[in-house]
Amino acid sequence: MTSQHNKTSVAAISIFASGGMAAAKFVVGIAIGSLALISEALHSAIDLVATIITWAVVRVSDKPADEEHHYGHGKLESVSALGVTALLYVLAGGILVEAYSRLSEGSPPPTISAVPFVVLVIDIAVNLWRARALHRAARATRSQALAADALHFASDVMGSCAVIVGLILAGLGFWWGDAAAAAAVAVMIAALGLRMAGSTVQTLVDRAPEGAHEKATAAIRSVPGVIDVERLRVRMVGATTFIDTIAKVPRTYPIDRVEEIKHAAELAVSKTFGDADLTFTAVPVARNNETVRDRIMVIARNSGLAIHHVTVHDLGAKLIVSIDLEVDGEMRLDSAHDVANTLERNIKEEFEDVEVDVHIEPLEPELPFGIDAPAERVQIIAAALAEFAGEGEIHDIHNVRVRNTDAGEIVNFHCRAAPSMSVIKVHEQVDAIERALRRAFPSVKRVISHAEPPRA
Repeated sequence: MTSQHNKTSVAAISIFASGGMAAAKFVVGIAIGSLALISEALHSAIDLVATIITWAVVRVSDKPADEEHHYGHGKLESVSALGVTALLYVLAGGILVEAYSRLSEGSPPPTISAVPFVVLVIDIAVNLWRARALHRAARATRSQALAADALHFASDVMGSCAVIVGLILAGLGFWWGDAAAAAAVAVMIAALGLRMAGSTVQTLVDRAPEGAHEKATAAIRSVPGVIDVERLRVRMVGATTFIDTIAKVPRTYPIDRVEEIKHAAELAVSKTFGDADLTFTAVPVARNNETVRDRIMVIARNSGLAIHHVTVHDLGAKLIVSIDLEVDGEMRLDSAHDVANTLERNIKEEFEDVEVDVHIEPLEPELPFGIDAPAERVQIIAAALAEFAGEGEIHDIHNVRVRNTDAGEIVNFHCRAAPSMSVIKVHEQVDAIERALRRAFPSVKRVISHAEPPRA
């Protein structure tokens, strides 16, 4: 059963219960002349109105956000609760005025019989059941409107008990017992209204729920990649917790990594709050452990440039930086030189005293469209690769693929090397095999290799 169906079902059942009990208490109150019982009947009538409003509101409040209500319709529950609070205060004022009038004039006590006690006992049982059912539904769906309704019916139990005490006092000869019980009911209604108003107004003015800020901050900080939470705001709209945060992330992270952090943060707050809506703004910041190379890579990436072979020499008072910059091979030299000068200038702005040397080289073009070479050609290339590798430290040439393109043949292969070999040494030996292959087969345009350790 969905949360909306659960809320509307409980609210609908409460409508019939409120109407029946209000009518019974009012009829009996008029018949015996009990102001306390009439007041409690009017209180139940207000509850009936409140329940009808609740039933109508919860059918709308669970609707998703639309073009006019960007945060959904949950605030309707708070508005309805505020309206019911106003009705309660009007009722409490009217009861107090009438009770004061009867106490001042010394009105005769009501006629005592078993009927009002039976009605009140049934009313107490019904209200206890309704309050418990509504409280469970409100807690399960986090509905403020249902929570207010549950509070109404819980207060009705106390009001009915006050009426019973008043009737007993009147039956014992204390003529003022009924009017005093009516005044007690009015005071209970006013206290209930004050409690409801405080909670409802806090929601309407977007007061953060108790402890929500700390829980949300802890949940987001627990996400790997989040350095710190710079700002966080929380508010409730109906059952949804809306969280707006600005979080610090390493500036060296690529965009897709930052997006992963965002999704992880959404999962973390949803796990903490259940129904949560997170607005996550990532602010890239420099970490204390960033190296000079990291900072240079960030500068190049922010400029949309491809660089490699970044070499940094620290001379104590001065840094010497050498960079290989890849540009379009068809670009004019003067244009490429302007790009290199801009990169040098950006690096010099980042560091106080630095000398920058940029080597410009053509960017590897995208591989043209091709087709797989015949199996015989693949076998020839594979045999040549195995021959060039010989019995050296690079061995087990496998997964050889050859593709024919308009630009020439593209060769891919895998090989194995000792796990203890350094990357530099592996790279040198694989490069030697690739150069030998291109010398032997001039039609080979490009060779792409992948070295890996032996299988366990």
